[in-house]
Amino acid sequence: MPIFDFSDEYFMQKALLEAQMAFEEGEVPVGCVIVCNDKIISTCHNMTKRLNDCTSHAEIIALSAAQEYLQSKNLKGCTLYVTLEPCVMCAGALYWSQISRIVYGAEDKKRGSSLFGNLYHPKTEIVSGIMSEECSLLIKDFFKTKR
Repeated sequence: MPIFDFSDEYFMQKALLEAQMAFEEGEVPVGCVIVCNDKIISTCHNMTKRLNDCTSHAEIIALSAAQEYLQSKNLKGCTLYVTLEPCVMCAGALYWSQISRIVYGAEDKKRGSSLFGNLYHPKTEIVSGIMSEECSLLIKDFFKTKR
């Protein structure tokens, strides 16, 4: 039986696949996966255009799906992987979920939550910069097509 090494890069690659789907749908290409015990329990990408809902960020939808899967609003022991630094709205939702880890790829220097200090739960570990080049490139390519 093969033993897999589930690294942050492995799960970020899965989030990047979600971001690519968003790109192809004309959405801002942000993808997200939530992992519990090395198992992906939720995946999503931005759907603000599709749903006509400014709150339909990848993180918000993935949180709802993970909470439904676990039948709990508490996501202690889970890790969220997202291709772009969460915004203030998403940071607030992540705070209330008490998620254990947040791993993001690209910084959001215009709207990222880190611009406003630490908005996450005090026990949440934040890891940034995982596959940041790949995550940034997808965002940049998307906005080049819009200009």
